[in-house]
Amino acid sequence: MRLPVAVVQLAAGADAAAAAERSAAAVRDAARGGAHLVVLPEYASGWAPRLTRELAQPRDGLFLTAVRAAAAEVGVWVVAGTMVPTGAQGRCENLAVLVGPDGQVVGEYRKVHLFDAFGVRESDLLDGGPPGAGNLLTAEVGGLRIGVATCYDLRFPEIFRLLADSGVQVLVVIAAWADGPGKVEQLEVLARSRALENTSYLLLASQPGEGRVGRSAVISPWGTVIDQGAANDAVILHSELDADAVAQARTTLPSLIHRQFHVVPGAPGSLEPLER
Repeated sequence: MRLPVAVVQLAAGADAAAAAERSAAAVRDAARGGAHLVVLPEYASGWAPRLTRELAQPRDGLFLTAVRAAAAEVGVWVVAGTMVPTGAQGRCENLAVLVGPDGQVVGEYRKVHLFDAFGVRESDLLDGGPPGAGNLLTAEVGGLRIGVATCYDLRFPEIFRLLADSGVQVLVVIAAWADGPGKVEQLEVLARSRALENTSYLLLASQPGEGRVGRSAVISPWGTVIDQGAANDAVILHSELDADAVAQARTTLPSLIHRQFHVVPGAPGSLEPLER
């Protein structure tokens, strides 16, 4: 099975209407290029150097309404990053939303690992999602199983191993990776490592622009970069993923089978021997 995909590298700002229009237009452009799955970045609905509750939108707000309409119009799957308010006063959640080709929301992933590092504190505004298996977002898309993670999650290989154990062949990562010394190199090393250690494709949709590094990428199950965006360009990376390539990599390098430990969801630092 082959799956045509498009990884969208775009910069969002604080203007909600402009962000919605830009993302919807990108979905239509990607579909015209032949994509069946389109990946938009984290915070595609709105971003600022300091996140505030004013950037959040309800699930029936401008952003998801526009993205869902575009997906239904052109008949594609879409992964998109947004921020939604919660029931708690002033609190929000970072969501990755999967939209089907009929425009309906298929599932959500609530970002587990909040970026409280390098002087940033997402937890001042955001509530993290539960780290259990019930918060994993996976789906069968065009004959391949995809699984979704968000930005800072890349530094935590456990979630990607859980996705691989769920049968995922394509890791989808949405990001607004913060700029800084060495951050571009860290992003590339981490993304390639997550692909290689799980012998899975990895699609990285990363925001470009001031304070962000861009460098969106399509990475093979061997950890090689198939295509990559630059730091500041608005670009759509088109590629075709092949289920046979995943199967061949996992046959040649059966590291997932050779494991002696497995990850325990929600138990920090806990590893248990695999039952044989």
